[in-house]
Amino acid sequence: MAEADILDSWGGRLWRRIAQFLTVSVSSLLYRVRVFGKENVPAEGPILVLCNHQSFLDPMFSQSWVRRPFLFVARETLFRGFFGRLIYSLGAIPIRQGQADIRSIRTVIESLKKGRAICLYPEGSRTYDGRIAVIKPGFGLISRRARAPIVPMVIDGAFECWPRTQKRPRLTGRVGVLYGKPISPEHVEQAGDEAFAEELTALLRQMHNELRAKMGRPPLDYSTPVPTDW
Repeated sequence: MAEADILDSWGGRLWRRIAQFLTVSVSSLLYRVRVFGKENVPAEGPILVLCNHQSFLDPMFSQSWVRRPFLFVARETLFRGFFGRLIYSLGAIPIRQGQADIRSIRTVIESLKKGRAICLYPEGSRTYDGRIAVIKPGFGLISRRARAPIVPMVIDGAFECWPRTQKRPRLTGRVGVLYGKPISPEHVEQAGDEAFAEELTALLRQMHNELRAKMGRPPLDYSTPVPTDW
């Protein structure tokens, strides 16, 4: 069955609703998830959600009690075996990591033009120390081509639940999620790709410390370089 048929069919929509309810329920129960700014996510129309990447658990937290389903982009090597079939059935879009995958970018843009919500992790890989790395230019192009607003989003606490140095996640923890106000594609176009990437990096870091304050945690220090490799 074609990708569009899977997502748009009655059975496909029902399956995604069930999967969303189960994953959000389980993650909220285990990790006591607190959500802020949910009203900033438009109820309809295309949106590109750009989120920091703390752990493999992030897709569960990214969708926290937001009514409309998000589609995710996952590295191509994950589309194998049972897990690969599972994420494919949920509409995940494969991408070749570490290279400009034009085919995947076109698929993301076409999905946005159909009015869908796509969630991406613009750092490219999980954080090494909990902080947000510098965002590379390129995501503005997707917003401009699809005429899709960008919703900035941050997660805090997932790094402590499952850092990249551990093979398995802890089954307890406290996680916060914050959705920011949408940024119009006109603003992205006016800023330009390089300047917008710098603006987005600063905005996500500011939101991250705002979220940490709401969670009763001290701010992170961004005066030193954020590692992108160990």
